[in-house]
Amino acid sequence: MTAMAANPLTERMEGPSPAVEVAKDIARRGAIIAPAAVILGSVFWGADGAASVAYGLGIIVVNFLLAAALLGWGARISLAIMAGAAMFGFLIRLGLITVAVLAVRNASWVELLPLGLTLIITHLGLLFWEMRFVSASLAFPGLKPQKTSAHPSDKEQQ
Repeated sequence: MTAMAANPLTERMEGPSPAVEVAKDIARRGAIIAPAAVILGSVFWGADGAASVAYGLGIIVVNFLLAAALLGWGARISLAIMAGAAMFGFLIRLGLITVAVLAVRNASWVELLPLGLTLIITHLGLLFWEMRFVSASLAFPGLKPQKTSAHPSDKEQQ
């Protein structure tokens, strides 16, 4: 008996999306760094810098959550749709970031340098930070499982 190869046009994923789990974790980490980033923006550029940094952080978090939503939606239909959502979703999300920046570029509260730095540094920083927590195993898609200790003294040594 021969096994049939899965057809990516019809094969779909069941269950919760690992992409949504990872994006929520990235959003949580973004909330952790937000106060420090906003304070840094206010130190160098005043209130306008703080507002620009906060706006940039919002754009980045929404971008990650939208990416995960698109991947989760596509995976429930078929793997081919998920791949298309990843490719074209990236282009659409880049366009949305551009529109979000162009919409406020002339506003009185916007400082473009901290906004641009926030978009670039935070995007890359959150991705590199998250790499430490993402599982590269099919047994645990999404985030790595938390280590549990069976003996109380093990926790004291950590």
